[in-house]
Amino acid sequence: MKLPQIQIQTTDIKMELEINKPIQHIEQPRATQSIEQPAAILEIHTTRGVLTIDSSQARRDLGLIGPLESSANYAEKGKQEALKGIGRRASEGRQMMENAGKGQGRSTIQNIAKQNHGPHRAGPYNIKFVPSVGSVKINYTPGTTDINIERREPIIDAKVNKPIHEYTPGKVTGTIVQWPEVNIDVNI
Repeated sequence: MKLPQIQIQTTDIKMELEINKPIQHIEQPRATQSIEQPAAILEIHTTRGVLTIDSSQARRDLGLIGPLESSANYAEKGKQEALKGIGRRASEGRQMMENAGKGQGRSTIQNIAKQNHGPHRAGPYNIKFVPSVGSVKINYTPGTTDINIERREPIIDAKVNKPIHEYTPGKVTGTIVQWPEVNIDVNI
């Protein structure tokens, strides 16, 4: 027995595709930024130091004194010497009065002359430091310094810019060069 035969023949489709790729451009502009730093406020308050030097005693020790004080010193010294002289003369007069009638006439005057004449030593000699130690008085009051700083924050203004995005979509176009086909053949 003979079986029928079927023959199927197919032809595939053939297409030509034209592809335009998509184009994408992304740009991020820099942020706009403004920074300002205000200066800090600085306040400095000072009081001066005071230095006092009193050398009046040292100047006196060296004999350097003012005219008013010098004349007052000489007047006092003259007064003391005058009083000493008056006292000495009164003492000598009393000696002469008491011894005058006792037969000592000349010897009394000779004794008084011996008392007033002759070397008189001022006293023991020693080294003296001029000016004396501690005669210059120094006093110092230190000054003060107060510093106040007021910090000021920076002023920052930042603006973020949006990205620039350009996009051209891709495109695909196709044309059929060969259509598909199916051929069926039956043989009995």
